[in-house]
Amino acid sequence: MSSISTGRMIDDSSDPVKGRVVWMPAKSVWISAMTLVAIIGGPLTFTWSAFAVFVLLTAITICLGHSVGMHRLLLHRSFSTPLWIEHLLVYLGTLVGMAGPFGMIYAHDIRDWAQRQRDCHDLYAHRRPFFTDAFWQMHCAVALDEPPRFVIEERVRRDRFYRLLESTWMAQQIPLGLVLLILGGLPWLVWGIAVRISVSLTGHWLVGHFAHRNGHQGWSVDDVAVQGYNLPRFGLVTFGESFHGNHHAFPESARLGIEPGQLDLGWHFIRLLAELGLASAIKLPHTIVPREGLRRVEISGDAGGAHPVEQF
Repeated sequence: MSSISTGRMIDDSSDPVKGRVVWMPAKSVWISAMTLVAIIGGPLTFTWSAFAVFVLLTAITICLGHSVGMHRLLLHRSFSTPLWIEHLLVYLGTLVGMAGPFGMIYAHDIRDWAQRQRDCHDLYAHRRPFFTDAFWQMHCAVALDEPPRFVIEERVRRDRFYRLLESTWMAQQIPLGLVLLILGGLPWLVWGIAVRISVSLTGHWLVGHFAHRNGHQGWSVDDVAVQGYNLPRFGLVTFGESFHGNHHAFPESARLGIEPGQLDLGWHFIRLLAELGLASAIKLPHTIVPREGLRRVEISGDAGGAHPVEQF
């Protein structure tokens, strides 16, 4: 992954291993509240229209917001787009309920920095058992004894819209919640906010947990603490984010589903933006500098040496 190449994380002889896991009260209460409301209120308020709202809003916020806006655009700058489009996509990503734009940048970059080292803390590597990792990832953070210095790019740091989102990211659910309540009553509110957020955050952790432990691997990186793996069966519902082995191999690529048959709806949305003249400078595996230590893993039917995705 490419946190170092963006210039946001500066390695000052810091230690990615030594540290303690600390409980994050606001983060924990937020996800616990959303999950509790979803578990109790979801069945009690179920209607097919509420379920449809849940599916539609989850698809929009995860695909356009988190995968395209937050991950590929804001975090990795895998393509360029007009600022108003960038703001809209990042806003949709904030509605996922995970963090504001600055919080997302920090959490992403420090994790990626740690995974790039020869060893890292168990939280960053998802090494612990299933339920321990679940609690750590969704309710805690690592307080490193010697953390790296962290600097957000000036344009992003000074952006007034991003500063507003960062300071109000939880409250951004309120306007959407009021619209849902007016249009569809309590069922739309519960399924469009609480159920959507709890499923999205739990799903995000599940992909991170399994995609750093085992799975399909078309590429590997030498001398790093953590490898990435693909989860091909979940490409559709994750909008391409489950092809995490590809992402480790080509972190700046706008396309995550780079092998034949890997469905990546986030990439198709970026292509649509490009066709409309709203996306440019699109980075793909054959247009970026390969990671140091990157090597092809022989898979069935593959010649072993060719780059995937040779054209747009």
